[in-house]
Amino acid sequence: MKEILDAIQAQSRTAKGERPPRAEDFAALPLPESYRAVTVHRDDVDMFEGQSTRDKDPRKSLHLDEVPVPELGPGEALVAVMASSVNYNSVWTSIFEPMPTFGFLERYGRLSELARRHDLPYHVIGSDLAGVILRTGQGVNAWQPGDEVVAHCLSVELESSDGHNDTMLDPEQRIWGFETNFGGLAEIALVKSNQLMPKPDHLSWEEAAAPGLVNSTAYRQLVSRNGAGMKQGDNVLIWGASGGLGSYATQFALAGGANPICVVSSEQKAAICRAMGAEAIIDRSAEDYRFWKDEHTQDQREWKRFGKRIRELTGGEDVDIVFEHPGRETFGASVYVTRKGGTIVTCASTSGYTHEYDNRYLWMSLKRIVGSHFANYREAWEANRLVAKGRIHPTLSKVYPLAETGQAAHDVHRNAHQGKVGVLALAPEEGLGVRDHELRARHLDAINRFRDI
Repeated sequence: MKEILDAIQAQSRTAKGERPPRAEDFAALPLPESYRAVTVHRDDVDMFEGQSTRDKDPRKSLHLDEVPVPELGPGEALVAVMASSVNYNSVWTSIFEPMPTFGFLERYGRLSELARRHDLPYHVIGSDLAGVILRTGQGVNAWQPGDEVVAHCLSVELESSDGHNDTMLDPEQRIWGFETNFGGLAEIALVKSNQLMPKPDHLSWEEAAAPGLVNSTAYRQLVSRNGAGMKQGDNVLIWGASGGLGSYATQFALAGGANPICVVSSEQKAAICRAMGAEAIIDRSAEDYRFWKDEHTQDQREWKRFGKRIRELTGGEDVDIVFEHPGRETFGASVYVTRKGGTIVTCASTSGYTHEYDNRYLWMSLKRIVGSHFANYREAWEANRLVAKGRIHPTLSKVYPLAETGQAAHDVHRNAHQGKVGVLALAPEEGLGVRDHELRARHLDAINRFRDI
């Protein structure tokens, strides 16, 4: 691994007029037999039995193992991972909810001889990366060893016609590093070549790794015609607006001429939204919204109080779009406060998967509920392009070394974080990998926004 890291750092330090390492130089680097990776073990799936979701501790289930380098197949690439980040799917994997991911790996393994590589007694997790290509498989023409890349997490086979209008509809659509093995929280990752995108030149490795999953998810959910199709002037209610997902939704709303109404849970998080440029902010903790009277009964008076507060912030208008991801705790209120003909678009259920709402407020007001899940390659590419142009910025708040991924996942699980939590893999320190220093200087305050608060 040292020889690989030395080559990557030499490429980053190449001065004007010097010959940078070429594709053949990286292709000639010997691959190690094994690499360090963050894993969960099949033997551990019952370790939290009887515990509540909140009490399950990722620090106990996530391991740092030395694992063999996987075989490279057609249409694939092996990437030296400089940095990655933690997403909620990493947390779900670590606490074996809503089910252990080994069932995903088993089903994938039955698909083909090549897919069988993924069905192992350990699961290398992680759905983000920034790094350098080491090897490409047969049939890969658009990428070559030495290319600096980020990866989106959509893994598809595209052997069915169903996926050729929107690859998210492919019957064999999976999330890499969650429903497949050999993910990004590791020193080496195995990806399909159509997961690769150019690394933004003005960002460090850890900054470039942070947007991947959440940025693309927010783009499809809010901007794409496959999601809410946001337009200029829309009022957009964004739950968890300072979090890993909501922070990108807030930026897309502002960049697209919409009006974000940011819902947060503390003054510190409200300050982050203000720093992004949002003006309409609801601190749900300070205003003490309680949408449930008890475990089984929602409080419609709180929905009405919440709707009234929204109209105070919008000049009397209801919201056109609700950017939903908390799920059970908030969904009834989300349906209620959406304007007639508006859209509730949901991509997750971090507070519970069973959603309850009063259907009268949906059908009689012609509202729509749209399910949204990650993004197709085009949507992910467009979202990454906006980052590369400095229109959307990473929301990285803290970075851990690979060996402390368990603590990083624990932070996300307990909501003790802002924005995204990064992880250094091969990168020996933060701040490496920047190529376009001029563009970086123009956006430095925004890049560091989540670190400074």
